[in-house]
Amino acid sequence: MAQAAPTPGGMTGRTSGGFTGQRGLPDIFDARVHRVAKVAVPVVLGLVYGYWAAANRRSGGPITGWNILFGFVTALVFIVLCLAVARFAPLLKRELHSLVKSGFAGAAIGFLYSQTGESVLRSAAIGLATTAGVFLVFFYRYYTREDGAGNRIR
Repeated sequence: MAQAAPTPGGMTGRTSGGFTGQRGLPDIFDARVHRVAKVAVPVVLGLVYGYWAAANRRSGGPITGWNILFGFVTALVFIVLCLAVARFAPLLKRELHSLVKSGFAGAAIGFLYSQTGESVLRSAAIGLATTAGVFLVFFYRYYTREDGAGNRIR
């Protein structure tokens, strides 16, 4: 009968067997992979976004040097803004946190739509509709997982 007594919180903090999560879920990536992913994911998303914006702008026409430059500049701006949002938005209260992330998503979608040649008002309306939808999802997520001070509920 030499068994360990259960501890409060279950398997939290257990390092053997790959269980390091809060609820005993396996964490298959180490800290280094998470650090690399914090930069790699926005870079990949930015490159896809830049290609998409350049393709929308040329409307199926020939690829030109200006079109390639536009795609890379768009990708660079997207990457910088995405990294800034990912870095600074979690420091805000949950309402502003949700608004900043959803505003970024809405502006990104509105800009992509504007590159198709549609009117500015229609692009802004689509961006605002996207912002509203994403805001509702993010606000619900943060509201149900954080207390009033912004600390995660455990």
